[in-house]
Amino acid sequence: MDRDVTERRVVVGVDGSPSSYAALRWALRYAGLVDGVVEAVAVWELPGLYGWSGPAVDMDLDAEEARDKMRQELTDVLGADAAGSVRSHLVHGNTTDVLLRAAEGAEALVVGSRGRGGFARALLGSVSQQVSQHATCPVVIVRAEQG
Repeated sequence: MDRDVTERRVVVGVDGSPSSYAALRWALRYAGLVDGVVEAVAVWELPGLYGWSGPAVDMDLDAEEARDKMRQELTDVLGADAAGSVRSHLVHGNTTDVLLRAAEGAEALVVGSRGRGGFARALLGSVSQQVSQHATCPVVIVRAEQG
């Protein structure tokens, strides 16, 4: 993720969960207030990738499909015009590590309160808890809209 150090970046983690969609909408509104750009970061990791056997899928094909799906989700959540202004990044690695690196020098890191995994009763997901403790920029944790 190349960075222009003079621009104000708002980094948001997206994973397809309702709270990440709420975080994406919050990040877009905030970026508008600070005259910044939104960088949406989705992280993927293949279970067992570093185990005894090779990956069971074509990683290039999966990444391409995931990029297409991410772009479509951004459009579905934000509308075509707003989604066009969002920089999207699909990164392989550990979610917490990738988001922390992406947020270095950012105005803020925005994440949902709970992602796709975890327990329904948990107030914070493991990623939101970890980034809130280790980020070098302000962190905003957004809950999914109830409705």
